[in-house]
Amino acid sequence: MTGRVVTIHPESPIAEAAQLMLGNNVSGLPVTDAAGKIVGIVTEHDLLRRHTDGSGSHPPHWLQFMIKRQEMANECACFHEAKVAEVMTRNPLTVTEDTPIEEACRLIGEHGFKRLPVVRDGRLVGIVARADLVRALGIAACQISHAHDRAARDEARIAELQRELMLHRTRWPM
Repeated sequence: MTGRVVTIHPESPIAEAAQLMLGNNVSGLPVTDAAGKIVGIVTEHDLLRRHTDGSGSHPPHWLQFMIKRQEMANECACFHEAKVAEVMTRNPLTVTEDTPIEEACRLIGEHGFKRLPVVRDGRLVGIVARADLVRALGIAACQISHAHDRAARDEARIAELQRELMLHRTRWPM
């Protein structure tokens, strides 16, 4: 997991969330309350979608900006006035520090998440992202490869010692 996590508060403007994401090269932020408890998660996707009618459809903001220039000024104002709490996913799925990596992988894959907040007693202590899992996979593969190489060397050495022992026994009868 990554221990240094950039977070945002639910009452922060969504423009601030966008700036934090861009400035820290992340695509999502855990949303925490004043006590550090996780109350939501806000992603690039959350910032780009919106409900424009009662149908529940989510036309992309960028497309609306390009098509309807008149509405662009209103949208920009809304972007600075709207709060993270209005667009975030509430009560996100979390894991603990003791959650097996296999379980974190399963949850990320099953739900299509890019990240999972890691909590201890409800307080955010880190985040595990797909990149962290790929990094862990690479480390594990390297360790397995090194272990395999060591085992092969050990087996070759044991075989050599057994051969020498057999030669020694044939030269010196007991």
